[in-house]
Amino acid sequence: MFKHVLVPATGYASDAAVFATALLAAKPFGAHIEFIHARLDVTEVVVAMTAGGIGGGGAVQSVVDKLEEDAKAQEQKAWASFTGFCESAGLPTGGSSPGAGLCADMVVETGNEGQWVAEYGRFADLVVVGRKRDGEDVAMDVLEAALMDTGKPLLIAPAAAPTSLLGTVVIAWKDTPEAARAVAAAMPLIDNAERVIILSVGEGDKTTDASCARLQNALRWHNTETTVKTLDRAGRQPVEVLLDAARDLGATLLVMGGYSHSRLREVVFGGFTQRILNGADLPVLMAH
Repeated sequence: MFKHVLVPATGYASDAAVFATALLAAKPFGAHIEFIHARLDVTEVVVAMTAGGIGGGGAVQSVVDKLEEDAKAQEQKAWASFTGFCESAGLPTGGSSPGAGLCADMVVETGNEGQWVAEYGRFADLVVVGRKRDGEDVAMDVLEAALMDTGKPLLIAPAAAPTSLLGTVVIAWKDTPEAARAVAAAMPLIDNAERVIILSVGEGDKTTDASCARLQNALRWHNTETTVKTLDRAGRQPVEVLLDAARDLGATLLVMGGYSHSRLREVVFGGFTQRILNGADLPVLMAH
């Protein structure tokens, strides 16, 4: 059960879809949504500038003033997004106590956003992050921190606000510890979904078929509407087959493991996972 959900508030337009996704995850459980805004550490930037021998005192001060102005403006935008969203959703704010039901608050910290998301995320039940930021294809550092450094499940919001998480939950199943942890992390949503479909990209592997059957049998104790669908590759890439199937099934949530080796960016957010992030127009729940 999700009772404490963490969400970055950036002040960018992309916040809207992220906030809406977080609300869908929090609402069924009467959870507390904690929004966090990471304000630029101007001192850190100045130290880096002076260490690099950039400009004289006047030039540095001019840059500092501009950075301070921009950081203040972005924080104000984050507060405006938070306040407007909470008012629209009817979320009470301002120090709600545990057990009070669905509510929200926001904190502001100064420094690297990924580090703060990791630090606060360790104490949350779920972290909800958007894929894109102002001009970025993927907010890589924040996604990495949320998935790899919190020990908690990560719900990645789509570009457009979803209307449900609890319709059709599809599981990209692979018989690995990472996928098993993702399924365990998604259990509060699996329990309440209208239906659950285990997707397996077929390789004619009897071991894979048996694994899917075992997962189905286990999940039926949580949701009787659990089925298995084996997908034929027909010479296509597995990720394309999976995404097409999710769309055809009207999936409202994709559950998958987050895989890692030594080269984090190239493996965790490269290859299969990167294409899921870029190609899936639905929420994706991952666990490492």
